[in-house]
Amino acid sequence: MKMTKQLLAILTLVLTFHTIPAQNTSDKEITVRVLTFNILHGATTKGDFDLDKIASVIQNTNPDLVAMQEVDFKTNRARNYDLVTELGSRTKMAPLFGIAMPYDGGGYGEGILTKMPILSSKNVPLPHSPENEPRAALQVLVQLESGDTISFIGTHLEHQERSMDRIDQVETINEVFTSCKYPSILAGDLNATPDSEPISILKKYWMASDQEGALTYPSDAPEIKIDYIFFRPAERWQVVETEVICDEIASDHCAFLSVLKLVK
Repeated sequence: MKMTKQLLAILTLVLTFHTIPAQNTSDKEITVRVLTFNILHGATTKGDFDLDKIASVIQNTNPDLVAMQEVDFKTNRARNYDLVTELGSRTKMAPLFGIAMPYDGGGYGEGILTKMPILSSKNVPLPHSPENEPRAALQVLVQLESGDTISFIGTHLEHQERSMDRIDQVETINEVFTSCKYPSILAGDLNATPDSEPISILKKYWMASDQEGALTYPSDAPEIKIDYIFFRPAERWQVVETEVICDEIASDHCAFLSVLKLVK
């Protein structure tokens, strides 16, 4: 049976659609709004567990990606809420939880919110001393509207002031994530000041979005910087703006926002 010209044209169109991947040929600027926020396991500084208050801080910055620390998953202290899912619902973003340790009838760890579809994810346990809390780094690969894929990692490093765990943890982060072939962003509460050894180790491979080190803790009167957004490789990103958002009720940490431009 002979194939009509019309049918042949339709089949050609279908085959072309399925075999040629989408390419970013637009000249439109590609920017990503990134927020890191330690949410104090949902309690707020008043201890009143106001998730709407936390969600409003996130919504007001209009982020594309959020890394959250001190995230509870159905613990007794968090009233059996899955915090990242609750905040995802309130902010209309897709939620993902990565456990660092079992805690109080549920789990405790990292949370990510994203406006972009998640292509894949992995949760990487970080080294820690037996007497200290387990920590993790949660990674997602997401697809931007432009079709570009980027890597986004959220983490929370050891908080004990004299602990060597942070050095082991940043070395693991470098080992695991710097081989990623996609432009990458690392965000979180690193419990280390800009002049510390852990930050120096990270800076061997990562660029800080705010070179001057805006203060982020405590939220009622910030005195130190311990919350960061890093990116790599340096030539693939440009910093458009950064902002510290301090709400002394929502959390004991200020939220930290960076707007990054993806360079073609």
